[in-house]
Amino acid sequence: MTRTARELLETITRELAADPRSNPLVPLIARGEADRDTLAALALEQSWVIPADRRAFRHLADRSADQPRAAAYFTALAEGEDLAAPRLEAFAAACGVDRERAASYDPLPGCQAYPAYVAWLALNAAPADAVLAVSANFSAWGGYCATIAEALRTHYGFTAEARAFFDLFAEPAPGPDRTAVEAVQDGLDTGRLDESLARGYGHLLQSYESLFWRTLLRPV
Repeated sequence: MTRTARELLETITRELAADPRSNPLVPLIARGEADRDTLAALALEQSWVIPADRRAFRHLADRSADQPRAAAYFTALAEGEDLAAPRLEAFAAACGVDRERAASYDPLPGCQAYPAYVAWLALNAAPADAVLAVSANFSAWGGYCATIAEALRTHYGFTAEARAFFDLFAEPAPGPDRTAVEAVQDGLDTGRLDESLARGYGHLLQSYESLFWRTLLRPV
């Protein structure tokens, strides 16, 4: 029986569900045991990730000109990064990051592997395959953000403004979620979706996601 796009997304999202042991940092933050320098490093690394992902999503939207549903999905993601940028600045400021510290910061390779791979997908992956891989991966990121947002409130005393970056990603946005289903369905209907490739992309994204968090805890 042919699966629907929703069923395929749910299946791959379950397959990509992160092993709790793959991210030792978020539980540490959840207990209030991560120090401010680690939170500052998280903010600084994200200050490199957000603009990189925004450009990658815009490029994917441009490449999807003949696939309007995929184009709509990536456009929505790029717009989400636009919303995230000023919220990230508030979080960084709450962590004690000033302009001088941000300008002198050297990003960690293990953290920047994730946006580098998103950029690779923007250049090389078929849009429908990228939609499936990126959408499935986002569920783990959303869960991490929800946990961090709550910890910043209960353990670190951060204001709502300082937590807003994580609150933004904590709940799935109905717009991108709907357009992801539509784009994947369009890929299935037109034969433009390669499930095997999309799965491989998703697994790599999840691996780089885990590497991001492990690197923050033990910089290399």
